[in-house]
Amino acid sequence: MRPLTIAALALSTLLATGAHAQDTAPAASPAATAAPAAATPAKGDTARGRELTYTCKGCHGVTGYKNAYPNYHVPRIAGQHEQYLINALTGYREGTRRHPTMQAQAQSFSAQDIADIAAYLATLK
Repeated sequence: MRPLTIAALALSTLLATGAHAQDTAPAASPAATAAPAAATPAKGDTARGRELTYTCKGCHGVTGYKNAYPNYHVPRIAGQHEQYLINALTGYREGTRRHPTMQAQAQSFSAQDIADIAAYLATLK
C-alpha cells in the first residue's frame, strides 16, 4: 500500500474514532489537550550542501549519462524543487524509495544533511 493511501486511511480512522471518543470521553484539562509542538523541518545550509554533494555529481552531473545495469537514465537533480529532493532522499534513507545505489548513499545522511543537500541543489540551474 502506498504511504499516502496508508496516511489517508489512518486519518479517516482517527477522525472517525476521535469523533466517537469526543462524545463519550470525559472533559480533559486544557494542559492535557494541548497538542505537542510540531517538529520544525531543518533549514538547509547551502554552503554545507555544496560540500556534501561531491559524490552526487559523479552520476547526476554528467549530461546524458546512462547506467550500465540496469539500463536507465540518471536524472539531473540540479535546480530540482527543494521539497522534492528532501522527500526523495528521505525515502531512499528509510527504504520506502528503492534504488540500491541511492539507498546506500542516503543511509549515512542525517535529516540536516538532507536539508543541506536539497537547499544547495535547488539553487543550481
